[in-house]
Amino acid sequence: MAVARALAVMVLLATAVAASNTTSSAAGRPHVVRELATFAATGCAGGCGSGSTIGPDRALYVTDGPGGRVLRVDPRTGAITTFASGLPRAVPEVGIGGAMDVVFLGSTAYVLVTLVGPEFGQPAVVAGVYRIDRNGHQTVLADVGAWSVAHPPQTDFFIASGVQYALERYGGGLLVSDGHHNRLLYLSRGGHIRQLRAFGNVVPTGLAVHDRTIYIAEAGPIPHRPEDGKTIRFSPTSSTEEVARGGPLLVDVELSRAGRLYALSQGVWDLPPTPENEGKPASPDTGRLLLADRYGGLVPLVDGLDRPTSFEIVGDTAFVVTLTGKVLRIDGLACAALYAIAAPRAVESSP
Repeated sequence: MAVARALAVMVLLATAVAASNTTSSAAGRPHVVRELATFAATGCAGGCGSGSTIGPDRALYVTDGPGGRVLRVDPRTGAITTFASGLPRAVPEVGIGGAMDVVFLGSTAYVLVTLVGPEFGQPAVVAGVYRIDRNGHQTVLADVGAWSVAHPPQTDFFIASGVQYALERYGGGLLVSDGHHNRLLYLSRGGHIRQLRAFGNVVPTGLAVHDRTIYIAEAGPIPHRPEDGKTIRFSPTSSTEEVARGGPLLVDVELSRAGRLYALSQGVWDLPPTPENEGKPASPDTGRLLLADRYGGLVPLVDGLDRPTSFEIVGDTAFVVTLTGKVLRIDGLACAALYAIAAPRAVESSP
């Protein structure tokens, strides 16, 4: 196994540590951060928090891999209810997996499940995308794990079924990023799977879409240097274009209604780049919410986040989900972004 081959989507692998209820401002930029909800209870040795989305009712929906659940979080009160349960759970020996992300097509929810199935001693379990009907009934839309085994990537890998990280709406169907197989897949509503684009060892993670343009966060190979943390974009008919870089271990990307591009860095990865450290998360309380500037860089808006995994933007508010099963609400986002845009760009001198 090559040391440089990062399974960075396994950023939830370490034992969860209680998250801090406070975060710090980046350079004094005005915003308010508070803990909205927590759903870490038991069985979260690999971390509870993972993917998220805004539902048709404007509530926040988050996945809980160890619990095999999708939870609904009231964005105002933080009240938590179970939206769906009974999904394949994360394999304890693996530490992460199970339900990884969730999106809605209309009023129907779709859940991405990964790191389960025959490869992990579960012959009757499917790693793929599940459709959740209104009555809670679950149907496998696509067996992404089996498809990945039958269609191996061109890059190096050691998990044949891949490690799918993010799910996003696109063109009437769904996009799936695979951070281990380094590619982006497209799923039709009928469950047909095809490879939309393949990459080198960049570890694609979070996804965002604007019209026909796809935005992807790249965590980069270990040791997840800031210069390898990038956001890229492309359409089906265009080549890949770098938008911004400068965040260590990027795990998500989002666009605001104003067209600003935000990225989420899980933080500083300061472990020796050895095989036994592949897939371990960033150091606690080093995560950042970042904004792409006009120079192609990523400037910090919020510091001190404890191993975030995904986020959503609604108006002037960002909702950040963390490894430890917490949901943070960050208000004043637009003001913080304007502050960052207006501030002079820092110029670093070479040593």
